[in-house]
Amino acid sequence: MSKHIVVDPITRIEGHLRIEAVIDENNTIVDAYSASTMFRGIETILQGRDPRDCGLLAMRICGVCTGTHYQRSIEAVEDAFDITIPKNARIVRNLIQGALYVHDHVVHFYHLHALDFVDVVSALSADPAKTAAEARKWAGVAGVSPFIDGESQFKEIQDRVAKFVKQGRLGIFGNGYWGNPHYKLTPEQNLIGVAHYLIALDVQRDLAKMQAIFGGKNPHPQSIVVGGVTCVQDIQNPARIALFKSLLLEGTKFVKQAYLPDVYMAGTMYAGEATDSKATFSELVGGKGVGGTGGGLLNFMSYGDFRLDDTGFYKSALLFPKGVVMGGDISKVLPLDEAKIMEDVTHAWYKGDKPLHPYEGQTIPEYTGLDKRSDGIAYLKTKEKYSWIKSPIYNDARVEVGPLARMVIGVASKDERITKYVTNFLKRGNLPVSVLFSTVGRTAARAIETELMADVMVEWIDELAKNAAAGDLKTWAEFDFDEVSVSAKGRGMAEAPRGALGHWVSVADGKVVNYQAIVPSTWNAAPRDYKNRMGAYEASLIGTKVANPEQPLEIIRTIHSFDPCIACAVHVVDTKGKELAVYKVDTSCSI
Repeated sequence: MSKHIVVDPITRIEGHLRIEAVIDENNTIVDAYSASTMFRGIETILQGRDPRDCGLLAMRICGVCTGTHYQRSIEAVEDAFDITIPKNARIVRNLIQGALYVHDHVVHFYHLHALDFVDVVSALSADPAKTAAEARKWAGVAGVSPFIDGESQFKEIQDRVAKFVKQGRLGIFGNGYWGNPHYKLTPEQNLIGVAHYLIALDVQRDLAKMQAIFGGKNPHPQSIVVGGVTCVQDIQNPARIALFKSLLLEGTKFVKQAYLPDVYMAGTMYAGEATDSKATFSELVGGKGVGGTGGGLLNFMSYGDFRLDDTGFYKSALLFPKGVVMGGDISKVLPLDEAKIMEDVTHAWYKGDKPLHPYEGQTIPEYTGLDKRSDGIAYLKTKEKYSWIKSPIYNDARVEVGPLARMVIGVASKDERITKYVTNFLKRGNLPVSVLFSTVGRTAARAIETELMADVMVEWIDELAKNAAAGDLKTWAEFDFDEVSVSAKGRGMAEAPRGALGHWVSVADGKVVNYQAIVPSTWNAAPRDYKNRMGAYEASLIGTKVANPEQPLEIIRTIHSFDPCIACAVHVVDTKGKELAVYKVDTSCSI
């Protein structure tokens, strides 16, 4: 007999996410639904504003990747006004975004996702001496020395966790599914994971400082403006550049000596799930039989990002190529056609009767509620509208975005740098290419990207220092707002840590008349579309075996592999659903 599982809220994410899954008599997921339960209204807030101010408001869409929304919004206005920013501004923006990527990916793996693989309680029975040997083993796979290379350090961390347990509390490790049969790491491997988790709390703080050096502060940086950046004194000061590089190199050390070895360890121990499709390489290239547990749609899209020259906003060579790969077929990459991007609201709590391109997009709420059944549980009305997330479509198909998409498209595009990093990772770990198309592979792709980003940022900071030393301190391009403000529209389309991010703005008489943003988690976390096709989260859960329906660890593990970032506004709600207050926002007022 089938069971209906409700997981709400999904924790260790940013925002409010609900997953409902139907499992059969073998505890295998046969149907799944993803729903955001809170409303984002930033598009309506931006109407009537001066477009030059949009970035400062648009970055409040999110409390995690704030600088990315900030920059995409600024770039949309620059595209509308045909503004080309100076070289220094391009490099600084790359450094701010690159720092965000490294910080975000480290935080995601250790503090949001690792406990889906690591059993904290099991670590208490580990032998610290054997743990040190195990750490050296996996560091050797990565070709580095271990970040922690001593029995005493592991013993100290083990004693700290044991003290929590003895006191009857696990603190930050509380409320886990410890002992679940789908945990596969040994006690020693679990202790390695716990140790690096705690160290990463300090590492991420220094990585955040990197963003603040050129961004002014973190979160919500403030140095990016229409036309360039404002951090002139930071560029002029060699000490600031040296500080950035020093923090980068220290962070890179942790990435290479802890993060990558831990992903090799988890990837190897969970390789059975990652490769349970039994696909051969020839089948992989043909897009047949691809993917292990959590593989999902196998359609991937990237807008491309990180400009490497100054030939023009959408003409520059890119660190991450743009394109589309369908059906997991890495033998070819399709060119990205922006006109084929649409949003559908058939199963989303908005008014609308057909898919619309973002320039014509509408954000008109139409909440239809939940289905309150006799068992006392409020379920989603899955045949109707059931999420505050719209359903993006590319060329009338559902696609996945994110680090895995960027790595897949990079390899399919035969990008030399990306292919090198992906190939080296798989070769060192003795892993097949097919491992990428799974929950484990999605996690591995994020680690590969982190190593690549950390390395290339050294090149960028050296380029900035060289440019400043040569006397080029230009950071802003002048433009005439009045001449182009009567009627203009533009888009800022690039990548965020979690995937393809686009902001579209239409301006008339110097004011915003329409603004639409499609964030990465809109692509991935979306509900069914008008053809009843699943979004990436939903598709990734189909076929997943759940060991214990009362402990849906496998659902959490796969959903976390996308690094959900759902919250797009600030809300205050009563726990019983009581309305506390109603606010009317006057968009005609300036700020």
